[in-house]
Amino acid sequence: METGLLLQYAVIALAVVVSAWVVMKKQFPGTVRKVRGAIALGLVKPQRAAWLQALGRKIAPPVTGGGGACGGCDSCGPSPPKQH
Repeated sequence: METGLLLQYAVIALAVVVSAWVVMKKQFPGTVRKVRGAIALGLVKPQRAAWLQALGRKIAPPVTGGGGACGGCDSCGPSPPKQH
């Protein structure tokens, strides 16, 4: 029974972590981007193992084209026309 209970706690903990990550991505995209960048920079150093460097490249946030002041979600397109 202890193994089953431990497995149940592990599944619940994983669900909580995934839920927290989704909320962070939705509510604080700039912060998540900075954290991902900091983790990736630490992993891609030349003295790290090859698999850690590959993980760092995978974790790294995608490059943005505009580089606007918001550091947000790349959804800064033209606004829809106003209806009168």
